[in-house]
Formats: sequence, C-alpha cells, structure tokens
Amino acid sequence: MFWWTNSEVAGRLKDRQHARQAKLDASVSFQSALTPSEEKLHALPIAEIVRRCHLGEISPSEILGVYAKKTIRAQARTNCIADIMFDQALSSVPQDNEVSGTDSDSDSEIVRNRPLLGVPISLKETVDLENYDSTIGFLSNVGKPAKTSAPIVRLLQDAGAILHAKTTVPTALLSLATSSPVFGNTTNPYNPEYSVGASTGGGAALIACGGSKIEIGSDVGGSVRIPAHFCGTWSLKGSAGRFPVWQNQSSVNGCEAIPLIAGPLAGSLEDLEEFWKRVMEMQPWEYDFTCVPLPWRPINLQEEGRKLKWGIIWEDGVIPPTPACRRALSMVAEALKEQGHEVVDFTPPPIPDLLEVGYQLLFADGGEQIRAQLVPSERINPALQSIIDVLRLPRWFKSIVSWVNRATDPLYANLVNILHPKSIKEERDLVMERDRFKAQWHEEWIKQGLDFVLTVPAPTPAIKHDQVLQASLMSCSYTFLFNVLDYTAGVLPVTKVDRKTDALPPDFDPSKMNTICKGVYSCYNSNDMHGLPLGVQVVGRRMEEEKVIEGMKVAQSALKRSGIIFEGLKG
Repeated sequence: MFWWTNSEVAGRLKDRQHARQAKLDASVSFQSALTPSEEKLHALPIAEIVRRCHLGEISPSEILGVYAKKTIRAQARTNCIADIMFDQALSSVPQDNEVSGTDSDSDSEIVRNRPLLGVPISLKETVDLENYDSTIGFLSNVGKPAKTSAPIVRLLQDAGAILHAKTTVPTALLSLATSSPVFGNTTNPYNPEYSVGASTGGGAALIACGGSKIEIGSDVGGSVRIPAHFCGTWSLKGSAGRFPVWQNQSSVNGCEAIPLIAGPLAGSLEDLEEFWKRVMEMQPWEYDFTCVPLPWRPINLQEEGRKLKWGIIWEDGVIPPTPACRRALSMVAEALKEQGHEVVDFTPPPIPDLLEVGYQLLFADGGEQIRAQLVPSERINPALQSIIDVLRLPRWFKSIVSWVNRATDPLYANLVNILHPKSIKEERDLVMERDRFKAQWHEEWIKQGLDFVLTVPAPTPAIKHDQVLQASLMSCSYTFLFNVLDYTAGVLPVTKVDRKTDALPPDFDPSKMNTICKGVYSCYNSNDMHGLPLGVQVVGRRMEEEKVIEGMKVAQSALKRSGIIFEGLKG
C-alpha cells in the first residue's frame, strides 16, 4: 500500500506540474512587454477601471490582456503562480456591449451594477475555485480539484471581477518562506535570494510585480501582513466575521480559538480601501454564513481634522526589532508628530504571556492535524518542523530541558515546557485565559484613549530562504499577537533597508540575547538586505476595518508631507 500510494501521489504531482507549465508555455501572446497604451491602463486605480468599463471606454478583456502580461513576467521573476485561468477569467464577466446590460439571473441591483467590473483579482491557492486544486502545498491534495467555489469567489464573479490566477503557498502554510514540492520556491521580487514571507507569499510577489490589482489571502498568524512587509505592498487583516472566509482552506481548519481570517493585499492604499468598500457593498453576509451583516461605515479622520492618539509598541518582550524595522517605525512616529498627532509609548498587558496562550491554542492538537496530511517522506519547512518535534517529545524530557535552561533563558525554557497536546479541559481553560487578556487589552486601550496602535509587522526585513529555521515562527509574534486578540491590523510600506543607516552598532553583543533573539538576529545583515522593503503595522480594535484604513491613510499622508514616499518596483 505504501509504495502504491507514493507512486500515485508522484504521478498526480507530475501531471499537475506539467499542466501548469503547459499553460504558462501556451501564454505566448502575453510574454511581451506592455505597450505605452497598456502602461496607461495598468496605472488605472480600481475606481477608474470600473468607471471606464461601465462606460464602454475599455473592456474587461483589454484589462485582462494587460495583467496577463504582468502575471507572466511576475512568474518568470519570482515563481509566484500556482495556476492561471486566463481563458476562463472572462467567462462570468460581461463583454464589451454587454457591460451596460442587466444580469438576467439576478434581480439584485448591486449585482447588476457590478462594482468590481474589469478588476483583475488573484486568489491564494487555498481559496476553493471549482475545478481547481486547493492543495495547501500538501502532496496528498494534488489532483483533487474543488467541487464548488468559495463564497468570496462567487461574490467577486457577481461583482464583475476578473479572477485570472491562483498564487503559490508553502506546505502547511505556517512558514516564513513560500516553498513546497508542489510549486517550488517563490522568491522576493526585490532580491531573489530572499523570501516573500508566507503563507500568502505568492500573492504578495504578484502584487509587488503589478500582476494583480488585489490578492485574496488568508491570515492565521500574519500571513497577509508579513508578506506585505517583505514585498512592499499594502494589506489588511480584519476581525473574524468581517470578510468571507468559508472554503478558504487551512492546515488547521476548525481551530476556532485562533480563527482563520481572509483579507486582501493591494498595490496601493487607494485600491485597498476601494476594494474593501465595494466588497462590503456586495453584502458578503448574503454569500457567506461566517460574515456578520455589517455594511461599510464611512469615516474620514482627515476631514474631521481632529488630532489622533497613537500608541507605539516598540518591543513585544520577545524579539526587539532590528535597526531597519525600528527605523521605519520611528519614521512614521515622527511624521505623525510633525502633523500634530499625539504619539505615546504604549505598554500593554504582558505580550509574551498572551503569545504563550496563543501558541498553545494554535497547536492544541499537538500538530496531529498537520502530520495527518503529509504523505510518507513529505517534508514541511524547518521552522514548523521544529515546533512539531517539540510537541512530540515526552513531557518528562521537556521538563528536564526546561529546567536546564530556566536560569539562562527562561523564555525558551517556558516555551518548551508548555508546547504539548491539550485535553479539552486544558484548551477551554486556555480560551478563558485568552479572553482575560482580551479584557485587559480593552481596558488599557480605553484607559489611555488610543485611536490606534503602531508597531512593526516583523522584527526583521525579508530573510533568506535558508534562514527559516534560525528566524523561527516565533518571529511572527508582532502579527500573531493581533490574531489572538482578533484586532484589525493593516500594513503599509514605508521605506527600504539602507546598508549604512541600518547597520548593527559596532558593540552589538548577541550573547546577551535569549535563544529566539539570537536566531533572528543571525539572519540580519543590512548590507545584504539593502533595498528590501520595510513596512509598519497600524492596529485598531475589533471590527474597526474602516477606521484602520483611515489610520493608514493618515499615516501615509503624514509620511508624504515629510517627503517620504515609498517607491515600489519599476518595470
């Protein structure tokens, strides 16, 4: 049975990879550079694409032609594409003389208006699309296409969007790099030696290369925010229930204590806002039972003119940000101060304690759900594997390891001791502990009168592909924190690494750091990282998606007035 199953999986994988390559090879007409007129179409924001498509000045097929070219170039540059659907992309979109017509299959005025008409949107490979795989990077899922499309897919199709590509993911998703035997390795568009982050890494690379207007990603620990930080794009993680997530697959499906969140990445803040607003106008709760019936709530903090209060989390108590990431955060803080906003240091309830609860809830099954999806000899990324290995160690052995390390590295010692499978009662106790932390954060936020919290998305810029183990999944702490709290969080790019400005001080001594910090800082080299993007994270409370987008606009405007404008990739 073992050899038969292995052979069958290998055959499906070979067929899958050949089919993908055949589609790419067949896209000959999209392998040339954009013409000047196509460059103008590519520069159009979402609102203008929709307006001009409705007027008949341009057609969805023209837009697809432009973005198909960009997609093929992005694939050649980064290997970010899991599948392309150029031939099928326009099947549900009215063409040319049909754009002003009505949808005979629906009486909905919203659907007839098609608020995303002609907008190219890519899907993370995990989003179910009828007749296409959602492998999650697992070999066992290859050649098993979804039988129905996810609610977000149906919503986007009704809205007139062009769904033209699915993007790469790492095996089991939980990673700092996007690599799997199914799709290979996805590289950072700014430097191929570096990672795109994970698990929406393929989508971030495609957006950065201009191959899509919007990527539909997912986030259980930072998977739309860390790739945005690594690749210089904008992203938003809402609260559970705000954005359609049903049939967006995960390696930890059913983990309600740390729920999977779906959300968009975009090539500009303007497009991010426009997309979010138009999805909300489509009443996603009518498509997806997981969504709460909460429509778009307009807010304009800039027109109101009031000064906002920003609390900054400089360090999470686990890994202090490297010089480059700290500088990006400082730039935003100073720009906001220059515009008269109040910027204060924010010391929330102990972050390491909350993270420990979160890690235990995420891996409460002892990693069994992930292991069960692996075929014999299949491997996951070293960082995730190291956690799985700890989970499987005997409790008595971990107690000894913890005791030996407690005096010199209490953080690591405690982490080793707590990571083990949980009983139902233990898991429920952890949920109660999580909620006590939520209450404390809520009280402290109200007490200090904060509008937003600012922090880094990760302690480092993008890391090299072979540094995943050194960085460890613990370096996702700055994003995972807000998954545990279920707070809204967005990322916007600020600047890029500078080899001189961001160098470690001459007297830097890593020996004084804990084990986790040493691993992260061993990956940091400002000279090698020169030119990589740096972002910041803007955080609001639960269900404050519109306000967080406004906060991102305020921060970006303040940076612009200070002469700081992020420049993405050229060409």
